[in-house]
Amino acid sequence: MLLRILYTNKNVYQLLFPLPLSSLRASRQGIPMSAETELAVVPPKETALTVFSTANGLDPWLQQVRVKVDEFNKVLPDLKSRKGREAYASMAHQIAKSKTALEAIGKEISAKQKEIPKLIDAERKRVWDTLESWQKEVRKPLDDWQAAEDVRVGKHNDGIQRIKDMALFGETPPASVVARIIADLESVEINDTWEEFLAEAAQVKDQTLAKLRTIHAERDKHEAEQAELTRLRQEKEARDKKDNEDRIAREAAEQATKAAEEKARLEREAEEQRVRDEKAAAEKRENDLKLAAAESERKAEQAKREKLEADQKAERDRLQAIEDQKKAVEKARLDEVARANAAADEILRQQQERQADVAHKSKILGEAKQALIGMNISEELAKAIVLKIARGEVPNVSIQF
Repeated sequence: MLLRILYTNKNVYQLLFPLPLSSLRASRQGIPMSAETELAVVPPKETALTVFSTANGLDPWLQQVRVKVDEFNKVLPDLKSRKGREAYASMAHQIAKSKTALEAIGKEISAKQKEIPKLIDAERKRVWDTLESWQKEVRKPLDDWQAAEDVRVGKHNDGIQRIKDMALFGETPPASVVARIIADLESVEINDTWEEFLAEAAQVKDQTLAKLRTIHAERDKHEAEQAELTRLRQEKEARDKKDNEDRIAREAAEQATKAAEEKARLEREAEEQRVRDEKAAAEKRENDLKLAAAESERKAEQAKREKLEADQKAERDRLQAIEDQKKAVEKARLDEVARANAAADEILRQQQERQADVAHKSKILGEAKQALIGMNISEELAKAIVLKIARGEVPNVSIQF
C-alpha cells in the first residue's frame, strides 16, 4: 500500500527519493557516474522548501557530490604535471559551485519565508476586524432589547420603592396627613400593568397600608387623648373663673352690711380652701405614687419576661450553632472524601487512556515499518519514513490510527 501511495504522489516520491532511480541503483551497486556530470546540482524549485526544511534533507545532493569526490580520489592526478594540478583545482571549483548554488537557493527560500508572517498578520487583522463588526451587528438587537428591559424593570422597581417610601416619615406626622396618604395608596391600582412584579407590588402595598394604618391608629389615639386633656383643662378654668366671680359677688353684697362677718367668712373660706387644696394635693400625690408603683411593677415584670425570653433564645441559638457546626464539619469531610475519590478515578482513567493510545499507535507504526522493511528498505530508514509521515512532515500522506 505504501509503494502505491509513493508511486501515485510525485512530490512524496521526490521527497523520499530525490535522485533518479537509475542514479540510486548505480550508487548502491558501486557503479561510478559519468565523468561529465556536473557537481553543481540543486533541488527542484517545487520541492526546495520541503528539502531545506527537513532534517538532513540535502543528504541526497551531498551524496552526489561525495560520489564524484570518491571517484576523483580513486585515481588521483599527478601533482607534478600541470594537467594534474589543474584537475585538483577543477574538482575543488566544482565543489565550490555546488556549495554556492545550494547556499543561493537556501537564501532565496529563507527570504521568501520571512515575508509570510507579514501576510499572515495582515490577513489575521482583516478577519478579526470583519468578524468583530459582524459580532456587533448580530448582538445589537440583543443589546437594544436588554436596554429596554432594564428600563422596564427599573420602572417597576421604582414604583415598588415609591410605595414603600409612603410609610417613611422624617418626623411624626398628624393623623390627617397619614389618612390622606392611606387614601392615596389605596387609589394605586395593582393590575396587569405591573407584569411579573404584580405579586410583589400587591404584597408591598398591603404591607405599607398595614404600617400606615398602625401609625394612623396611634396618632389618632394620641391626638384624641390630647384633645380630651385640653377640654378638661378648659372646663376647670371655666369653673374656677365662675367660682371666683361668684365669690367676689357675694363678698361685694355682704361687705356693706357685715364687714366683720365678711372678714371671718373670708378667713374661714381661706382656711377651707387651704384644707381642700392640701387634700387635693395629697390625693394627687397618692394617685401619682400608686400610678408610679403600678408602672414600676409592670416594667419589672416586662423586664423579667424579656430577660427570660432572651436567655431561652440564647440557649436555643447556642445549641443550634453547635449542631450547625457539627453538620458543616461532617459535610466538609464527606465533600473532601468525594473530591479525592473523583480525582483518583480521573487520574487512573487518563493514565489508562494514555497507555492504550500509546500501545495502539506503537502497533500501527510497527506494522507500517515492517511493511517498508519487506520492501528491502533498511529498518532505520523504514523507521525514519514512518516517523516523518506520523509527524505530518510528508505532504499528502498520513497514517490512520
